[in-house]
Amino acid sequence: MIAVIQRVSQAAVHIEGRERAAIGSGLMVLLGIEEADGTEDLEWISRKTIQMRIFADTEGVMNRSILDCNGEVLLISQFTLHASTKKGNRPSYIKAAKPDIAIPLYESCIKEMSQQLGKPIETGEFGADMQVSLINDGPVTILLDSKNKV
Repeated sequence: MIAVIQRVSQAAVHIEGRERAAIGSGLMVLLGIEEADGTEDLEWISRKTIQMRIFADTEGVMNRSILDCNGEVLLISQFTLHASTKKGNRPSYIKAAKPDIAIPLYESCIKEMSQQLGKPIETGEFGADMQVSLINDGPVTILLDSKNKV
C-alpha cells in the first residue's frame, strides 16, 4: 500500500462537476492499493498517517500530528501510484489491486483512519474520474510504502 500524504490548507474533490468533498487545514492522502496488500498494510498506513508529526508547534517546528491540531483528512484512492514504468513509455498497472480486493481495503482504510482520528474523514469515490484541487501547505509531501517500513 502506498500513500502520498500532503499537508494542506484546503483540498477538494469534484466528480462530474460537483463537489464530492472538501476540507480545510489537514491532510490530503492519495492511496494506492496493490494485490498483495492486506489488513496489516492498511492499519500501518492509517496509524502512520494520523500520528505523523508534520504540523508546526508554537516554535514553528513540525512536531504536531493531525490529532494535535484537530485537522481534517481527505482520502482518495489512486491506483496509478502502483504504475510500473520500467519498460516503454506507457505505464503498466499490473500491481494495482482489482476492485474486488481494492474496494474492501479502501473502505476499511476509511473506517480505520476515521476511528484513529476520532471523527469522520472525507473521501473521493473509488473508480470515479475525479478532479482534485489542493493548496499544499509548506509544501509538505510525504510518501509512505507499507512494503518498505524500514
